[in-house]
Amino acid sequence: MAAEIVWIPPLGALLLGYLLGSIPFGVVLTRLAGAGDLRQIGSGNIGATNVLRTGRKGLAAATLLLDALKGFAAVWIVHMIWPGDELLAAAAAFVGHCYPVWLGFKGGKGVATLMGIVLALYWPCGLVYAAVWLGLLAALRISSVAGMAAAVSAPVSAAVFGRFDEVFLLIALALIVLWKHRDNIDRLLSGTEPRVGGSKTKTEARG
Repeated sequence: MAAEIVWIPPLGALLLGYLLGSIPFGVVLTRLAGAGDLRQIGSGNIGATNVLRTGRKGLAAATLLLDALKGFAAVWIVHMIWPGDELLAAAAAFVGHCYPVWLGFKGGKGVATLMGIVLALYWPCGLVYAAVWLGLLAALRISSVAGMAAAVSAPVSAAVFGRFDEVFLLIALALIVLWKHRDNIDRLLSGTEPRVGGSKTKTEARG
């Protein structure tokens, strides 16, 4: 009986984190707004950048906020219920967003959800993440570059702030972000990656 009880908190953290993370807010919001199936628009991605391609800036902002909030909520709720299992919740929420069971495990790229996770784990690292992401996005207007740089900044800032227990997880999550952006990396190398608000061909929009 005691051994079974020991497994309840980590299992609960994993399930709660995954279920929260797997909520596809971009898909839900665009359908509710009558903007169609987000997976059939632009790149087919379920994140805020692709929602922006519908022309609904408000929907894109709401998607970004909710994707970040679900990552934050997963860590915070587990901290309140099962303190000590926050990293499990963080990992599960991120995987849930990137690989949601409801969409055949084809989800988003994880940038906004990772920001919420980092904010919940240690808010100064979250502020660094947000500053890198928003700063580069404003300067370059290339969403993929800003998102990847922000993800890489997470383990770096965690190490600088002495949060060494979080570094290895954040390295793993940053690597997944880079993997999910592999098509963007190919376009960056070929000079065809579109800028936010710029014109783009159908081919450039895909991925």
